[in-house]
Amino acid sequence: MKIKKIFLLFIFVILTGCVGYSSTGVLGTGVSIALDPRTLGTQIDDSVMQQNLRAKIVALDTGNLFSIKAKVLDGRIFITGKVNSVEEKLKITKLAWEIKGARSVKNDLHIKEKFDFKRAAKDVLITSQLRAALISSKKIKSVNYNIDTYKKKVYVYGIAATDEERKEVIKEAKGILDVENVLTSIYLIEDLRVVKK
Repeated sequence: MKIKKIFLLFIFVILTGCVGYSSTGVLGTGVSIALDPRTLGTQIDDSVMQQNLRAKIVALDTGNLFSIKAKVLDGRIFITGKVNSVEEKLKITKLAWEIKGARSVKNDLHIKEKFDFKRAAKDVLITSQLRAALISSKKIKSVNYNIDTYKKKVYVYGIAATDEERKEVIKEAKGILDVENVLTSIYLIEDLRVVKK
């Protein structure tokens, strides 16, 4: 069992290695600071909130380190991943709401199932294809978006400069082969509380 987990971790690192980590930014918030329309203060607040939530989630169960992802944009918290029970899902939602500065919490946690290598590989492939499509598009600032895929459902979080950019991101995501659904939390710059001038 332990060898299987190590093998899966190795495969995950290999498969995601080609995607790159340039989109994690200096503060780890998923958006490049130079291109981020939020003020530096808002970026720092979001980063602190994200790290505090991550610490609380891991303190709840160290197994959550790799199975749950949290993203904070302008005080809005997005949680994705897999948990063992409905009770754990509710506890994590409560933890997110307890984070100082939380404006909203969008919880898309799923109850764990038996591991399916084929499905997991397909999800990584979909994420990689969408990331490549965003990078190659001249209409989209790809560093402003985070992408997660679970069971062929694509989750896109980020900040768009215009409504056209937001629509283009959604169009690109829906155009990927085998994508069953696209769920987005893409905010326009004008939707943010405080914007860089």
